[in-house]
Amino acid sequence: MARIATIARREIRGYFDQPTAYVLIVAFLVITLFLAFRTMYASGVASLRPVFDLLPMLFAIFVPAATMRSLAEERRGKTLDWLMAQPITEWDLVAGKFVGSWGFVLLALAGTVPTALGVLVVSGADPGIVVAQYLGAILLAAELSALGVWASAITRNQITAFIVAAALSFALFLIGLPFVQIGLPPVLSGTLAQLSVVSHFENVARGVVDLRDVLYFASTAGLFLMFAWTAVSAERLSRARAEFGRLRTGAAVALVLVLVLNLVGSRVRGRVDLTRDDLYTLSDGTRELLAGLDDIVQVKLYASSELPPEVQLQLRDVRDLLADMRRASNGNLLVSDVDPSVDEAAATEAAELGIYAVEFSVLREDNFEVRQGYYGLAVLYADQSEVTPVIQRTDDLEFRLASQIYRMTTTERPGIAFVQGFGARTPGQIPGLRESLAERYRIRQIDIAGDSAEAVGRDSTEVLVVAGATEPLDPMALGRVRDFVDGGGAALLLMEPIVLNPQSPMPIPASSGLEELLAERGLRVVEGLVVDLASSERVSLGRQGPFSVIAPYPLWPIVQPAGDHPVTRGLNALTLAWAAALDIDADDGSVLPIWQTSDNGAIHPMMAPITPDQDWIFGEEDLAVRTVAAAVQPAEGAPGGRMIVVGDASFTEQNYIGANPGNLLFLANAIDWLAQDEALINIRSKNRTPPGLVFESDATRNLLKFGNLIGIPLLFVLVGFLRVSGRRRRAEARWSEVIS
Repeated sequence: MARIATIARREIRGYFDQPTAYVLIVAFLVITLFLAFRTMYASGVASLRPVFDLLPMLFAIFVPAATMRSLAEERRGKTLDWLMAQPITEWDLVAGKFVGSWGFVLLALAGTVPTALGVLVVSGADPGIVVAQYLGAILLAAELSALGVWASAITRNQITAFIVAAALSFALFLIGLPFVQIGLPPVLSGTLAQLSVVSHFENVARGVVDLRDVLYFASTAGLFLMFAWTAVSAERLSRARAEFGRLRTGAAVALVLVLVLNLVGSRVRGRVDLTRDDLYTLSDGTRELLAGLDDIVQVKLYASSELPPEVQLQLRDVRDLLADMRRASNGNLLVSDVDPSVDEAAATEAAELGIYAVEFSVLREDNFEVRQGYYGLAVLYADQSEVTPVIQRTDDLEFRLASQIYRMTTTERPGIAFVQGFGARTPGQIPGLRESLAERYRIRQIDIAGDSAEAVGRDSTEVLVVAGATEPLDPMALGRVRDFVDGGGAALLLMEPIVLNPQSPMPIPASSGLEELLAERGLRVVEGLVVDLASSERVSLGRQGPFSVIAPYPLWPIVQPAGDHPVTRGLNALTLAWAAALDIDADDGSVLPIWQTSDNGAIHPMMAPITPDQDWIFGEEDLAVRTVAAAVQPAEGAPGGRMIVVGDASFTEQNYIGANPGNLLFLANAIDWLAQDEALINIRSKNRTPPGLVFESDATRNLLKFGNLIGIPLLFVLVGFLRVSGRRRRAEARWSEVIS
């Protein structure tokens, strides 16, 4: 090890004594950081994922450029024979060169760390995902550095070494892309997908360190190092000698073993979920549900072996999830994995359940052919069945499976009643609500207006919902809502502060009459509309010439959780539109804020214009954190039931839910919490959408961007100038020591 370390130190010093190394690092950092800030600032999302998704392609150029001189230069300068005359082995030389090259690449990658730390400081980005992304980058750098050392070992020309290493690096990247795999036979495309850096790197970069991915990077790096060792060792042997033949045979055997290890090793399980909320690990709610099963439930996965490559990667996640669920069920969840394409009985069974083969296109001999394959799930219990004909996404699959099992094994279904009339929204006007809740609740509408309506009974209604009433409830209706809540019932009140005037950009104040009920419980609806100057949706202001102008619209604030509350756990943001602020007057802890603006929240006067292109000018004294949603939970033994109050109902509309799926998740979580049925909240709330990137000031925004985009490369330039310019002085000092 000491000899390897000595060679590695010599290699790294050799890099940093040449100006080329600093040019490489600066070019790599400028491109990488430019892409990072362009993506983050344009999208307003605190995530480095788009940059790490491009890292394999960036490394395919940068790493070969860094490693091309490692052994080729030694051979060209005739110093390789001198090195091998020293008391070192061929393996010492190859390993030392690899460690030195790998270390140089990691030093360049370290130049992006200040950007990652800055994003973590100014946002709620998940540090576990960032750590996993860098771990994936370190493993990828090891593989490509080993490849580069091998390419440098087989030639004396640096340019040839660069071309060979870059070509193979791009090949390892390209064979995992759909546009390449679509033209390959299914068996070959699936094999190449497992040998590509794309799937393995993306899996680690999402926040999961899987043993299969670590095995891939370690084995391929080891294979290329063995190839390099073989190339260096072969130079000292005659081709006629038996040792030369054994070297070639050993390299071929190693290649076969690595291929088999990665193909067969895809069945190996073992992973560490580094995400903050364990997004890729079974939730406690799922484990409790499965552990509580007292009867057999079956889950059948119908999947063809010849599915498109992009589906094959997703299928791995599905199988991992089902295996985790099976282990958590104490034997009461039976999981079957069948291929109806080759099993006629399975195909008949799938058809009876409503799962049929779907068509997809493959490229054969320059023509697209239509193939068929199965990719569905069925949950069976007693005489009941829940079927997913085609698995289209996996981020919510755990929740959907757990919900289906819960509904099939539980007979009680609490009632949710939506107040109708008064301009309030109906369940059908909230997209996705029925699909999200119908499996576990009885959802209905209820008329509470006038003398003829009946009281809202807790025997049939667990949660009463008033979703955006824009007309005052009559006294009888208000009395029924008050009696229901005073009697221990739960209520979800979505306040709608304005009605938009279709003839002018001026809001018309609206009132539901529920304000007095809220005041009795320590909540006051603030007159005016909430704005957030630091965190809001962007809207189009139209076109100026050939360009579309996009600008923030503070009246559509993107708010953050106010604390750790069950209804917001796992959610990063909620997108509102023309919302009212809530003042909390209760001092007994019965009312808690659950969503709030940034420090740059303010109140826009009710009758002021709401056009997006106006100037949003507020004094420092007007800016503060504004609460936009609160939860009311009376102390144990105190009268009254739970309530959740939101100063907006527009967030339930299609365009806002489409822009932020967390809006619907929050609504469903709120109903679960009000019904005191919180088992599935943590499962549903596995929101994998990165948080928003919110800056308290332009100074902070510019410091993060330009301090990294300009400052870090300039730092390397300064270090390079000092070191390279001092090279002659250091050499003269060493000669002086020798002479003296």
